[in-house]
Amino acid sequence: MVLFIAGGLLLWGHSFANDNVRNQLAAEQIYFPAKGSKALADPRIGPYLNKYAGQQLVTGPQAEAYADHFIKVHLSEAADGQTYAQVSQKAQADPNNAKLTGQVETLFRGETLRGLLLEAYGFWKLGQIALIAAIASFVLGGVMLLLTGLGLLHLRRTGPAEELAFSHKAAPAAAS
Repeated sequence: MVLFIAGGLLLWGHSFANDNVRNQLAAEQIYFPAKGSKALADPRIGPYLNKYAGQQLVTGPQAEAYADHFIKVHLSEAADGQTYAQVSQKAQADPNNAKLTGQVETLFRGETLRGLLLEAYGFWKLGQIALIAAIASFVLGGVMLLLTGLGLLHLRRTGPAEELAFSHKAAPAAAS
């Protein structure tokens, strides 16, 4: 029974994670570029996003692909491959540099969105792990149920005299 209860809870966790990720991502109204668009022409982007072309971003794998192969590529171009931390440090040293200030804003927004999408992917992945654990729990629960049934069947078919005869025969061997 414990395995079936655990399986049910894990299945609920999977459903919760998937529904939450889908609802949160759908609310963002992010769409992949259309198939054949210039945005997918880059070899660092196209091979990963073509399968999602024109679709709304609503799943964990889509969030990961968009974050790692669309946003990350564009961020690497925003400041010659520098990260937000690197550009921010330069902007603090030169506060009147409008170019650096613009790059800091762009990188901050992009890296924040990227981080949120990867967080959604991570939450989705935990839901998938919960699904696998739920299936394993149900299978193991079924095996335990089958073994219990076989044990009860054996108990009904075996009389008390046979049980005692077997235990007496086994007892001396165990003592040796």
